[in-house]
Amino acid sequence: MATPSGNRQHGEAVENYAKAIYALQRRGDGTVGTNELADRLGVTAGSASAMVKRMADLGLASHAPYKGVTLSEQGEKVALEVMRHHRLLELYLHEHLGVPWDRVHEEAEALEHVISEDLEARIAAKLGHPTHDPHGDPIPDADLRIDEGDSVSLSALEPGASGRFVRISDEDPEMLRYLAGRGIQIGDAVEVLDRQPFGGPLTVRFPSVELSIGGDLARAMRVAVG
Repeated sequence: MATPSGNRQHGEAVENYAKAIYALQRRGDGTVGTNELADRLGVTAGSASAMVKRMADLGLASHAPYKGVTLSEQGEKVALEVMRHHRLLELYLHEHLGVPWDRVHEEAEALEHVISEDLEARIAAKLGHPTHDPHGDPIPDADLRIDEGDSVSLSALEPGASGRFVRISDEDPEMLRYLAGRGIQIGDAVEVLDRQPFGGPLTVRFPSVELSIGGDLARAMRVAVG
């Protein structure tokens, strides 16, 4: 019988916290507040604090009062391994089972903690050792190296800017369904035509459509400029 992932020794909860801390670190200055972490995971601040202390005891994170939590090198490996499982599963479900891109995240969340390293390797080989999942998120390689690439939020672009739509947050299925319903795909060319003042929507041209995109969706979309 195949053995489960080597990081299963830490348990599903620790893996989820490591993954969440990694994502939040990338958005900010490298440290993550306990309240911010609790909000992302939908738990109380007390629960988040207790788990952060446990992770620190395991050598997976460090926590400084009033400053926040950061992953250790080992903690980052835990995060990257579960991210590799998750993103490979998303791509397999999408490409080989026809699961729409707005549903693969939830399915992968349920499976990412239990697949064996052997199954992970077989999925990667079946997919041709891919580098990105259906939402454009980079897949860590077998050595847990990751290339995040260079991209900017669509919301940061000014009129006249253009590039390629390369990445979208998978946290909101409604956003994914909205884009898919308008024929917008990862890899599409994108050009910002207009920006309304005071945080108003952007008017954006894609190959399939020209439309107004509000702040939440514009912030979730990433563009490679140039």
